[in-house]
Amino acid sequence: MLKAQSQAARRLFSQVHVFGYVCLGVATLFWTIANWHSNDPVRLVSFALAAAFGSMLKLRLPGVDGMVSVSALFVLIGIVNLSLPEALAVGALSMLVQCTWRTASRPRLVQTAFNISVLAVAVFIAARVFQYSHGRFLEPVSLGLLSFAYFCANSFPVAVIIGLTENQSIFKIWSGNRWLLPYYIAGSSMAWLISTVPHGIQWEFPIICLPLVYLVHRSNRTQVAQMEQERTHMSAMNGLHLRTIEALALAIDAKDHTTHDHLQRVQLYAIEIGKDLGLSPHELEALTAAAVLHDIGKLAVPESIISKPGKLTRSEFEKMKIHPVVGAEILERVEFPYPVVPIVRSHHEKWDGSGYPHGLKGTEIPIGARILAAVDCLDALASDRQYRKALPLDEAMARVASEAGTAFDPAVTRALQARYRELEARAKSTSGPPPPALSVDIKITRGGAPAAGFEVEGPANGAPSANPVAQARALRLKKEESLADMPAPGLCSLQWEEAIAVACLRIQRLVAHDAIAFYTSDEHVVQTKFTSGDLRAGLAALRVPLGDGLVGWVAEVGKPILNGNPAVEPGYESEQTSALSSALAVPLVSSGRIVGVVALYRREQDSFAADELVTLLELCPALASLLIETSAPNNLVEMATALAGVSEPRA
Repeated sequence: MLKAQSQAARRLFSQVHVFGYVCLGVATLFWTIANWHSNDPVRLVSFALAAAFGSMLKLRLPGVDGMVSVSALFVLIGIVNLSLPEALAVGALSMLVQCTWRTASRPRLVQTAFNISVLAVAVFIAARVFQYSHGRFLEPVSLGLLSFAYFCANSFPVAVIIGLTENQSIFKIWSGNRWLLPYYIAGSSMAWLISTVPHGIQWEFPIICLPLVYLVHRSNRTQVAQMEQERTHMSAMNGLHLRTIEALALAIDAKDHTTHDHLQRVQLYAIEIGKDLGLSPHELEALTAAAVLHDIGKLAVPESIISKPGKLTRSEFEKMKIHPVVGAEILERVEFPYPVVPIVRSHHEKWDGSGYPHGLKGTEIPIGARILAAVDCLDALASDRQYRKALPLDEAMARVASEAGTAFDPAVTRALQARYRELEARAKSTSGPPPPALSVDIKITRGGAPAAGFEVEGPANGAPSANPVAQARALRLKKEESLADMPAPGLCSLQWEEAIAVACLRIQRLVAHDAIAFYTSDEHVVQTKFTSGDLRAGLAALRVPLGDGLVGWVAEVGKPILNGNPAVEPGYESEQTSALSSALAVPLVSSGRIVGVVALYRREQDSFAADELVTLLELCPALASLLIETSAPNNLVEMATALAGVSEPRA
């Protein structure tokens, strides 16, 4: 809405500007007719023909849709050597030829009228300035004032209309045409030179000067071509940096597939908040790049940590904290023309100095990093993550606002709080196409073996590393198993479902839970094989892609999770399932291969203890054997013996 209103206002101002100048041009035309006089018609025709010829020698201005010709030289000569009405007539004729001679598209009548009016007003103002200064100041000063007055009166109205219609800075456009001022000074100097020539040959002089004017045109064309080449080079460099940003963002997406949409939203939020806080164009360019690249350092963090669907351990968090530093070091090699690196390095710093990596405080943190920290946190809270579901947007904003003055810059938080709903709506309505998919799932059939050969896989080499405490207790478990190698009476006749139900009862005594589930795993999916417990509804039909959710991550990485969030599992829709708040999941390994996952669930959040994880890890070998068998009495005997050998935790 605000953008539409701004566009309407600019359109109205541009129409008023054009109408006003056309009115001034018409008034100047009537003044010219009312005050017309010509002392030497031959000289007037000579100047008019020379100006018309100069109008045919046109140059396209770099960076704008406009043309300029060398006719300005003869217009300035006319101001010095002709009467004001004659100079106005010469200027109007030259502009008419310039607007209509060999144009790519014929301009509309209002455009031609505006251009002629601007030139007529510029000639009138410049002539009055010269008439006032001539005789009062030295000749070079009066000629300089003439050139400057003509430059300002001729170029500024055009810059205004371009700025209004293209939503650009008027003064930036105007200052970009400052190269015309020396050109006008040259025209004024030629005008003074002609004024010193005897009156008898003055009408021939403009014709004689045409070859010189052509050389000036060639010189200007060379200068403009050089400026256009530099502009093209800068555009190519900006395009190169943009493609570098896109390539690096694609590299991040290859490591963490949840980040693409997040990065696009963060970029939109950050740019708009940066504009509201008055960042310069240079700072906005840096923020635009940093919003996409701030997590590039995660390439150095193990994928098992990035995708872990649970809380990080202290050691895992220490590895995660390196990503701002590594990201800054990566981007230093790119040599961006704007300060991207400081933003990336500091985007996890906090307002009160408790952030990382350097503990910067307050305004020591770059403004771009302060903006990025707030918007990144808001979008992270409002998005689904591996370890939790998304919060409602208003609740996420309330959490960010509650940390203003501690984690976040209060000014940034206020600006974000004022616009977060509007920006979220814009993000949803302007979401672009997804990035090109990388071929990460293809299978390469060529290539027999690496140069060093293959590692011999087996239980010793292929199994995931176990917890040292679990290894120690497993040794004790094996000793106890050697004393109890006789099967329990009647156990060999049990069916698989009955045996695993017995195992669940024993696990319940060792590690209390509200639900338990056994999952089998293959190369693509982890699916439920058995469930038990009061809140097992919703667990029985789970089919989780390998690597997704909680059990998918455990099956892929081969590491346990303590107090994970069950709600992150794909397919968790049951009301009873949503009552489960914490999970204890461990991989089941047989012959060096992960065959499944066993997961225990509770209602209370963060309710499993570390010793309960150790207890469950001790049961994993027997549970893995049980999971891959449907009726194998010997394995059932081993499982029952192992379960009997595990002591219950002390109260």
